[in-house]
Amino acid sequence: MNKRPTIAITCGEPAGIGPEISIRAAWELRADVKSVLIGDAAFLAMLAAEINPAIRLSALSVQAMQQEGLPCFPRDQLAVIDCPLNAPVVAGTLDAKNGRAVLQTLDVAIDGVLQRHFDAIVTAPLQKSTINDAGVPFTGHTEYLAEKTATSQVVMMLATNATPQPLRVALATTHLALKDVAAAITFDSLTDILDIIHTELQKKFGIAKPRILVTGLNPHAGEDGYLGHEEIDIIKPALAAAQKKGIAAHGPYPADTLFQQRHLQHADCVLAMYHDQGLPVLKYASFGLGVNITLGLPIIRTSVDHGTALDLAAAGLGQADHGSMLEAIRVAAHMAAASSSVSA
Repeated sequence: MNKRPTIAITCGEPAGIGPEISIRAAWELRADVKSVLIGDAAFLAMLAAEINPAIRLSALSVQAMQQEGLPCFPRDQLAVIDCPLNAPVVAGTLDAKNGRAVLQTLDVAIDGVLQRHFDAIVTAPLQKSTINDAGVPFTGHTEYLAEKTATSQVVMMLATNATPQPLRVALATTHLALKDVAAAITFDSLTDILDIIHTELQKKFGIAKPRILVTGLNPHAGEDGYLGHEEIDIIKPALAAAQKKGIAAHGPYPADTLFQQRHLQHADCVLAMYHDQGLPVLKYASFGLGVNITLGLPIIRTSVDHGTALDLAAAGLGQADHGSMLEAIRVAAHMAAASSSVSA
């Protein structure tokens, strides 16, 4: 990377491990990435001093950023956009009074990247219940980002570099009960998802001719109709339509044998049909080093592969591993660089 990208990091649920791992990762990568933490400046300063007295934070109000943009911070400082909390933080204990402040960090990050103050957003984990308990209906980061950017279709993808070659697993459906998955997989949805994966791998990862391997829905990919017809009626026609458009999408393959080195070594992404079909493999191979990426947005957004870990936060500083946050920032930075070179 020739230029330090500017990455907004929303620090997530203040009672969880998000603020700690955000500070640790941003400080560690400060020579290569200009990280801007978004959260309660006083709380983050107190936490940073406990983590490492050498960490220096420089705070800026939301209004100042909106009116004047980001000033030039030296490399030995981390910038903080101040979104004050409404109640003191007790590590490991949720407080609905802080729900709206947590949501504000997302709004500031989204507005900032759309206004080109930031090149990308990295999100620390938040607690959905805290925001809902604050009186704001909220189903998750992905849905909120899609709504705020007026994006009709997004794709969840997890990626890791902790395997022999980069492993990327995208999902045709996300947080659905298993009984609802089959009905959610349609010809139109699959063709849209394959379009998004193909385009995003080109634009944001710099892969000229992405190769996508697609799983079946049923055991043994339906075994020619003996174990289900979704492969014949839906998945194969969607693959044929994608191939006609020049998309190198192949399958459907049995999910229980697809995740082998000999199949994956030439693949740029696997599209799995549902959450627990594809993600257990990736998380087994790389938990704590995976990155959650939202494809299809007009902005770049990555996140960690874990939750708020309230129990670790309650146990005190130093218990949480910030490896996934490091990877999320690195991936966001490389995606920003790839996007910049493509647009140039």
